[in-house]
Amino acid sequence: MRLSTILVILVLIGGAAAGYVFWQERQSEAALKGLAVANGRIEVERVAIATKYAGRVADIRVDEGDLVKQGDIVARMDTAELQAELAEAKAGQRQAEQGIDQAAAEIGIRKADLELAEIELKRAATLQQKNAGPVAEVDRRRAQRDVASASLKGAEAGLEDAKAAALAAVARVDRLQTIIADMDLKAPTDGRVEYRLVKAGEVLSAGGQVATLLDLADVHMVVFFPTEVAGRVGLQTEARIVLDAAPEFVIPAKVSFVAAEAQFTPKFVETKTEREKLTYRIKVAIDHDLLVKYRDYVKAGLTGNAYLKVEADAVWPDFLKPNLPPPSNPQAAGDGTTAP
Repeated sequence: MRLSTILVILVLIGGAAAGYVFWQERQSEAALKGLAVANGRIEVERVAIATKYAGRVADIRVDEGDLVKQGDIVARMDTAELQAELAEAKAGQRQAEQGIDQAAAEIGIRKADLELAEIELKRAATLQQKNAGPVAEVDRRRAQRDVASASLKGAEAGLEDAKAAALAAVARVDRLQTIIADMDLKAPTDGRVEYRLVKAGEVLSAGGQVATLLDLADVHMVVFFPTEVAGRVGLQTEARIVLDAAPEFVIPAKVSFVAAEAQFTPKFVETKTEREKLTYRIKVAIDHDLLVKYRDYVKAGLTGNAYLKVEADAVWPDFLKPNLPPPSNPQAAGDGTTAP
């Protein structure tokens, strides 16, 4: 076979291949009419479980990977010293309550003294008016009455002080009980333990973290789109997520966030053209009920593509119709293995 003939055949083959690739691209563009696609990665909100007060870790109740529910105790801090302070505070509270009773009794005594002083003053005044008693006796009785009145006011003030002391004692008891309750470190939301950061016996300062939790109710893919796409996307816009690790499955989602300002495209994001330097950050969130059904599949960092509707009348092609694996939580799944 001549060289020229071989060259012609190679050119024809190359042209056919190029034409086939071009046809595939046109087919893909036709299938994605009214849609936009970008690559991103799954992100799960992390929650730090930390101690509010300094202390020693008494017990860690979870391991990495454990599923926990909101309110579950993740760790306990040592409260021996606080319990001693609480016992002392309760004793002070009882003492303050007794102080109120003593102050009330003192008021009763001072009232009786004042009543007696009033009676004696009236008697002395009556005798003096009848010239049967000296004026000095009236003055003495009046002074006794004034002293008794002042003593009563002092006793009443003492009662207010005793009440204030009792309130302070109650507040101290409440404060210590609150601190002791805060020493039980609880999960603020349902999630999966990502890292266990300490061991029992370690001493932490205030704010020291004991574990990090992945909030399985807040899972989304972060993608970046140029202005012509971001400007046509609103909150709750329909979307689809296809992960590189499982391309046969299609996850339904919705847009939950669109950045208000553009930014330079992050280095890890690959765009179709390098000319599109400014993009908008968009979050594509997965429905909470769906996450409950498939919580065991949730993993942060998985890469994939997000497809968004940018035209209201756009139709999802067959390869982007929801398709999900069997649920990992059958009790929450009902009968469905397909998304709503």
